Parts: sequence; structure tokens; C-alpha cells
Amino acid sequence: MPFSLAERLRELIQREGSITFHDWMKAALYDRDGGYYQRANRERWGRKGDYRTSPERSELFAETFARYFVKLAEEELTIVESGAGDGSFAAGVLRTLRDQFPTHFAETRYVVYELSDDARGRVQERLSEFGERVEFCSDWDQVVASSGIYFSNELLDAFPVHRVVQSDEGLSELYVTVDPTGEFVWTTGPVSTPRLAEFISEYSIELAQGQIIEINLAIDDWLSSVSEKLKSGFLITVDYGIDADELYDPMLRPEGTLRGFSRHGFVENLLAGPGEYDLTTSINWTQVKSVGEKLGWKVMEFAPQDKFLLNAGLPEQLQYRLSRAATGAERMSLTTGARDMILPGGMASSFQVLVQNRAR
Repeated sequence: MPFSLAERLRELIQREGSITFHDWMKAALYDRDGGYYQRANRERWGRKGDYRTSPERSELFAETFARYFVKLAEEELTIVESGAGDGSFAAGVLRTLRDQFPTHFAETRYVVYELSDDARGRVQERLSEFGERVEFCSDWDQVVASSGIYFSNELLDAFPVHRVVQSDEGLSELYVTVDPTGEFVWTTGPVSTPRLAEFISEYSIELAQGQIIEINLAIDDWLSSVSEKLKSGFLITVDYGIDADELYDPMLRPEGTLRGFSRHGFVENLLAGPGEYDLTTSINWTQVKSVGEKLGWKVMEFAPQDKFLLNAGLPEQLQYRLSRAATGAERMSLTTGARDMILPGGMASSFQVLVQNRAR
């Protein structure tokens, strides 16, 4: 009986035929027994892992957002975070509310929605000091929040995507199969859903011959599911992406934006080891804003992450923390983190923050 994810996928393909890359990526990232985000034996975050997100690079990221949340809040502050990673963001927000905004903290309800048993367990342990302020959900149906703030950081870029290519015969989809040696390889076939052609038409995408693009249909489904619960409030999305006209420019990205990360480096063969590394694509901000508007979400703010943090109060938060720093090492860590977050050309400038709101 095949045990590893690679063995199970190989057997599935040999038995039933090639599968869409969407289904391959979904298994590679989310398979319960071998998916990258489900594995307890995989160090994903931090210097020893495969990548570092903004909350791990600087405490000021979460602390600045905590200030921003307070500005948005009326009385009770309900925050739903999806894909909480190692819990750095939630811990920073809750600590800042407790220490600097105790009145708001007393009315805070923080909901962590996390599919991965491993990640959810780590976050629960990390947030144990905040007691009844935090709830944990493994199923979307468990999330109850009709108003408040729905926050995500680097969530949409990890949704499984379809890859399509323009050929002589028209639009085709990229599938994964196995060659005679048992290696995973690319192949093409008919599009698996009419939604792909509809997407290309809706966003007026003109593909060049041989051009490959990724289509993230899950974003539409995600926005719809959030909108069904969150009747009013704020939807705050932090991620890296590009508007449609630039994202699908054949001169700039003839083979799309799919990439894999392992030990802070790029993976050369993206099909070689399903479950062994992170897979990601740049998101289509035009899509996120357009679908949101159809669902009643208006764009409040859309800016590069560094500019957003500057305007949201990072300098003030830095001064607050520096005035209370006990050691030179702590002060150095704070100023270094601040530079990472706001210096032009730094990591933060590659990310964007979209704030959408909807009234009852």
C-alpha cells in the first residue's frame, strides 16, 4: 500500500490518468497525511524553515495592525484570522491590545480559523496566555462572526490554481502525469471547467501563443464564503500580487508566476517532491477588488505594505516600544525590524494591503 504522498499521487495517475495541476497542488499543500501545510515534521516558518513572513520579521507588523484595528473598531472588537501560521501575528495583536488598549482588549474576541491540525496546535499553545479572548476553529462552519474584521496574511497566494496555456488549438490546461520512469511531468489537456474561459473573458485577457498563466478560482469562492458570514465590517487582505493587466502581460510573465520555496530558496523542479516545499503564485488584485465590489465590499485602502504601515502608525509604535526597551539589543532589534517593514525596496514594498468594508 503506497504510503508517501508522492506514491499515492503516482498510483492515482497510473490508475485513472493525468490530473489537473490544480488537484496536484491541492494535494501537495493540503493533503491531510502528506500535504506541506499539514506535516508536523516540517519546519515551515522562520530562519530554520522555508520562508519568513512579515509578522516573524518584525513585532511592529502585528503591533501596527493592532493600532489600526482599534481605529476601525466601535465597541466589541471581533477579529477573524485565517491561516494564522505560527501565531506570530495573533500574539502581537493581542499583546498590544492588552498592554496599550486594555479597554478594547477586554471586549476583544479573536477567532483563529486554521485547517492544519499541526499549525492550529502550535498557535493554541502560543496563544494560551490570552485565555478566553481566543477561539479556534478547524471548520469554516464553526466560525461565527457577522460583524468585525476578517484578516489574512499570505493566504490567497497559497490557494490551488489552474494553469492554462494558449496553443494552436485554443485554450488548454496543464495537467500532471508520470513518465515511464515514474517521474511527475507536465502534459496538456482540455480545460477542466468552463469557469476558466469565463475568467479570461471577464478580465479581457489576451494570451500570446504559448503563454502560460495561473487562474485562482478559489479567490472568488473564498470571498463569497466570507461575505456569507461577515455581513458588515472590514476585510483586510495582505499578500503579494499585481493588477490583471500587468500580471498577464506576456512580455513580463510568459510562464506565469508559479514558484516553490524551500530553505529560503527557489525550487527548480516544482513537480519533484509533492508535500516537501511551499508552492505559491502572485494574486490578481483586480480580481479581488472586482469580486469584492460585486459582493458589496468597497475599497477603503489599497497600498504597498510599507506605505500602509507608515500611515497606520508604525513610527509611533516604534517610538513607544523604544521608550520602553530595556536593553540595547532590544532597541537594535526594533529598529532593524522597522527598516525591514518601511525602507523603500525592502521586502514589505513587494506586498500590498487591501482594506475593503461593507455596511449593514
